[in-house]
Amino acid sequence: MQTKKKLILALTAVFALNIFLISCIQTVKAASYRRGSYGETVTEIQEKLSEWGYYSGEIDGIYGSGTEEAVRQFQEKNGLTVDGIAGKDTLAALGIADSSSTSQSADIDLLARLISAEARGEPYIGQVAVGAVVLNRIKHPSFPNSLSGVIYQPGAFSCLDDGQFYEPVADSAYRAARDAINGWDPSGGAIYYFNPSTATSSWIWSRPLIVTIGKHRFCA
Repeated sequence: MQTKKKLILALTAVFALNIFLISCIQTVKAASYRRGSYGETVTEIQEKLSEWGYYSGEIDGIYGSGTEEAVRQFQEKNGLTVDGIAGKDTLAALGIADSSSTSQSADIDLLARLISAEARGEPYIGQVAVGAVVLNRIKHPSFPNSLSGVIYQPGAFSCLDDGQFYEPVADSAYRAARDAINGWDPSGGAIYYFNPSTATSSWIWSRPLIVTIGKHRFCA
């Protein structure tokens, strides 16, 4: 009898532990989107908020201050915790399926790799500017409309041809990628940049100069 009772208690404890672990895993996996988030889900959040009159900014997939304020207004109107963060409850109220933030992390990693390869040795502000150029291209009609499309566009970045893209990524490049995604654009909206000491294309020199940072000229 005692053995059976101990077995039942042990099984109960194991069951409770499993429930606890599952809950923890689900909490970790549950996506939340806040200022600085970036990607398709953010675009969907902006589209929903725009349709319902909460958001009037550009639908660009970047969770900036305008998106945050729109989320706050939506939360207040719908009896949700007003924190400007699109977590599980807010996403559900918006009718958006909760998903992992894996794609956003992958985008940061990809952008950081490009920044490291193209702007290694440049001042930090110049690294952020290179990341901003990539993001500006996504929004420009002359370029692909995705991060990977812009970076892997044939002939767009020499680092993919000379192998530097596959070198170890500098820590500063990850910070620069996040800052660029958060909306910092030291390039002033540039969609091109080049190093005048190594540029061989006469066409690139014809682009209107916006700003020079470090060894790079950033152009429209």
